[in-house]
Amino acid sequence: MIDLFSGLDAWVLVSLLLALTFVLAFEFINGFHDTANAVATVIYTKAMPPHLAVFFSGVFNFLGVLLGGVGVAYAIVHLLPVELLINVNTGHGLAMVFSLLAAAITWNLGTWYFGIPASSSHTLIGSILGVGLANALINGIPLGDGVNWQKAIDIGLSLVVSPLAGFAVAALVLIGLKWWRPLSKMHKTPEQRRKLDDKKHPPFWNRLVLVISAMGVSFVHGSNDGQKGIGLIMLVLIGIVPAKFVLDLNSTTYQIERTRDATLHMSQFYQRNEATLGEFLALGKAKSGDLPAQFSCNPQQTEPTIAALQTSLKGVTDYHDLDADKRVEVRRYLLCLDDTAKKVGKLPGLDAREKSDLEKLRKDLTATTEYAPFWVIVAVALALGLGTMVGWKRVVLTVGEKIGKQGMTYAQGMSAQITAACAIGMANVFSLPVSTTHVLSSGVAGTMVANKSGLQGGTVKTILLAWVLTLPASMGLAAGLFWLASKALA
Repeated sequence: MIDLFSGLDAWVLVSLLLALTFVLAFEFINGFHDTANAVATVIYTKAMPPHLAVFFSGVFNFLGVLLGGVGVAYAIVHLLPVELLINVNTGHGLAMVFSLLAAAITWNLGTWYFGIPASSSHTLIGSILGVGLANALINGIPLGDGVNWQKAIDIGLSLVVSPLAGFAVAALVLIGLKWWRPLSKMHKTPEQRRKLDDKKHPPFWNRLVLVISAMGVSFVHGSNDGQKGIGLIMLVLIGIVPAKFVLDLNSTTYQIERTRDATLHMSQFYQRNEATLGEFLALGKAKSGDLPAQFSCNPQQTEPTIAALQTSLKGVTDYHDLDADKRVEVRRYLLCLDDTAKKVGKLPGLDAREKSDLEKLRKDLTATTEYAPFWVIVAVALALGLGTMVGWKRVVLTVGEKIGKQGMTYAQGMSAQITAACAIGMANVFSLPVSTTHVLSSGVAGTMVANKSGLQGGTVKTILLAWVLTLPASMGLAAGLFWLASKALA
């Protein structure tokens, strides 16, 4: 990590430290919102004392971030169009990063202050979309090209479907528990348990399930939401100090050879499917000298791009051997080839086996560009854990008492947490960001309906209003800030 600061101008160093502080502040505030939801149920039901719950939640969040990979992180990064990612310079990178982070932090703090379980995921995604659209307007790019809309649609669907699924599945789980053990003590609220049984804690087995499921939610939250912070930090590092982070400088010789071989195999793949892809890729027509200085990803430049990349990587066994400009150039080639392969994979005419082969080639291509240093993972995990310990009380009260007209029973807590852990875990498998807040809150609401205890209209309306407004509000804030920053830099 010390190498990060060597050889940097003073203003770049200050900007970098400030940007990293902003990202970690966002993750710290994320703890108020999302990680607090992971322990809300287990604290409200008195299955664990607050200090132990938040401590172990922090541990499992850390493990989730550590073991979760970077699939979700780069799903967030690739919301921005590939041209914006490959042509960013230090000033432009600073404007982009500070605008989206300032917008996200402002909205998150506001909703947390009023105890609203708003979604940090919605906030972050809205901010990134706002920056992408503002960049398109400023530079005269069509709005359709200002954002990676296919990725935005995929993520939008996951954010919409996951809470609806959480509502329905949690309700069904509770109905199943009531059918299985209708007279069980798990259907009591903590208040009823105290008054009727003179017991402070849930029955043993219910308590065990509540604790395990809460830690499960913490783990999958770390591997999902923690990756969003990782993605933001990588945007910061690539935008401000590209020479050190555009490629994984710790890549082994084998990984570099794997990347180089992937370009050769991709060329062979396209030649093999020339009848289907020839016109789309202009196979045999484009020349190596056609690549523009301000690089743009054009599928019809695929052959010259592959040739240029193979030339750049010829004989390279260590990325340190490449100078700074050459590293940026290699990353541009890799991102563009991956972007084109993604588009090719959606074309009609390719059979399922060929598409599967193309996906494997894409993974090899991005093996040394989609990564995160270990210190980034640790920093994000710590920020999430500390945020949980500071800000959990407001959200615990909302989740436990203000969604339904009655307090939450132990069975409801188990149903909501098990559902949330499974839903977020499935999203991690497919590298899709989801909102822990909305999945868990909707799960609690589903159990309230299934329990026939009713919902508190005011709280539900407030949560729904925050859900509807978060995306446009964060988009507008980020777009406005990015426009102001761009004017200041002009």
